[in-house]
Parts: sequence; structure tokens; C-alpha cells
Amino acid sequence: MPFMTNGKRDYKKEDAWDKTHGTRTTDRAKRHEARILVAKQKGVAPTALKGDVGHKKAVGRGGGNSMSNLFVQNPGENRSFSRNKDGSMKSEISKRERKKK
Repeated sequence: MPFMTNGKRDYKKEDAWDKTHGTRTTDRAKRHEARILVAKQKGVAPTALKGDVGHKKAVGRGGGNSMSNLFVQNPGENRSFSRNKDGSMKSEISKRERKKK
């Protein structure tokens, strides 16, 4: 999946790959959609939310973007999950949360 040509980023090649595979753009769209849903529920602009939109059950583990599965959380807590080599989560409980127990 190299998108570099002569040391410069090849946007046409990257866009063509996205259209055939669709993973990055759909993931980005889902995150954006979740942020908008939570902002509407709270009655503020999506950019006014203080923190990240978290999922009670991760999307990668079968969760969805329904309001019952979304909440606003501290960015440090949302981004601190241990990952496997392929980028998938090892656990939905971060090291920080484990220490609290």
C-alpha cells in the first residue's frame, strides 16, 4: 500500500485504494457520525465537545453508533488501550483503569 512516488505523497493512488478498499474513509465517517450524534444529544456543536466520543462496547468488538453505546470521555482514557501487532485492541480496559481497581 505504498502511496509515495519520488518522495511525494500520491493522492490519486491513495484515493483509488480507498475507493476499492473503503476502510479508512468509512471508519472516519463512522467516528464523525458518532461525534455528531452525541453533540445533538447534548445540544452543542460537535466542535464544542470537551473530549473524545467513546463507545461503551468498541465497534471492533461488535458495538455500534447508537446513542446507548456512546459517551464523551477524557482523550487520555480513550486512546490508551493496549494494541496487538495488527492494531486491534488487546482489551477494552486500559492500564489506567486497571490500576484504579
